[in-house]
Parts: sequence; structure tokens; C-alpha cells
Amino acid sequence: MDALVLVAAAAEEPDYSGLLKPVPGLMVWTLVVFLVVLFILKRYAFGPLANLIEQRREEVRKNLADAEEARNEAHQTLDDYRKQLASARIEAAEIVEKTRKNAEEQRAKMQAELAEERERGIAAAQQAIQAETRQSLDRIKQEIADLAMLTTSKALNRALDEGEQRRLIDEALADVDLSKLEQGGR
Repeated sequence: MDALVLVAAAAEEPDYSGLLKPVPGLMVWTLVVFLVVLFILKRYAFGPLANLIEQRREEVRKNLADAEEARNEAHQTLDDYRKQLASARIEAAEIVEKTRKNAEEQRAKMQAELAEERERGIAAAQQAIQAETRQSLDRIKQEIADLAMLTTSKALNRALDEGEQRRLIDEALADVDLSKLEQGGR
């Protein structure tokens, strides 16, 4: 049985040995079909595909060049920004220094003005004191004169005329030293 199965299986199996034998007519037709298909593919498929691939390469090259240019511009912009930032910092420091100097000058000026105002106030107060002292001394002289006239007229039991009274008062006051009172007021 085994032999029978083998024979039956061999009968059913196709014979591939003919594929390995060269058949000149089949080879020619295979070669013709191959060349026609190659020509059609080259003309209608490979050419446009090669053109598309070349266009894509050019786009990639252009994009790379644009990217490099953008990177260079970004570096340049960054450098410019850093320079501007450094310049702004220097300028800000100068402004702060100038403001500080102006504030110091204003403070010194205000202190000088206050000192000057204080000195003027002191001088005005001294002048007012001196004027008040002179007025007080003049009033004291007048009171002394009036008292002296009153005392003299009572002592003499007679009234002196105006000219005589003034002459006596001036003589009496000439001997009195009121400058000590003026100096004591200072």
C-alpha cells in the first residue's frame, strides 16, 4: 500500500522540470515584454518619480538653507539683544548715579537755604530786640524825665517853663550811663 500511495502521489504532482529547460520562443517573448514594460516604466513612472525625488531634494536643501539662515539671524538678534541689554543696564546705572547726585545737590542746597533762612531769622530777631531795647530805653528816659520834672517842680514849688525843663533833663541824663542797659539786653 505504501507503494501505491507513492505512485498515486507522484501521478498527482505537477512536473516542474519544464521550467528549467530553456524555451527560445518563450525567452524572446519574455525579453520583449520585459523591454516594453521597462520602456513604459521609464517613460511614465521612473522619469516623473525621479523628477519628484529631485524636487523634494531641492525643497529639503532650500529648507535647510532657510533654517541655517534663520538660525544665523536668531544668533544675530540674540547678540543685538544682549548688547542692547548691556547698554540699557549701563544707562540705568548712569541715571541712578545722576539722580543720586541731584538728590545730594538738592539736599545740600536745601540745607544751605535753611541755614541762610535761620541766619536771617536770627538777624531779624536781633534787630527787633535792639529796636525794642531802644524804644524801652527811650520810654525809660521819658519816664525818668517826667519824674524828674515832677520832683523838681514839687521841690521848688514852682513850675519851670518847657525850655528850662528840657535843659535840666538833658543835663541829668547826660550823666546817666544807659549803655549798660543796652548791653545787658543783648
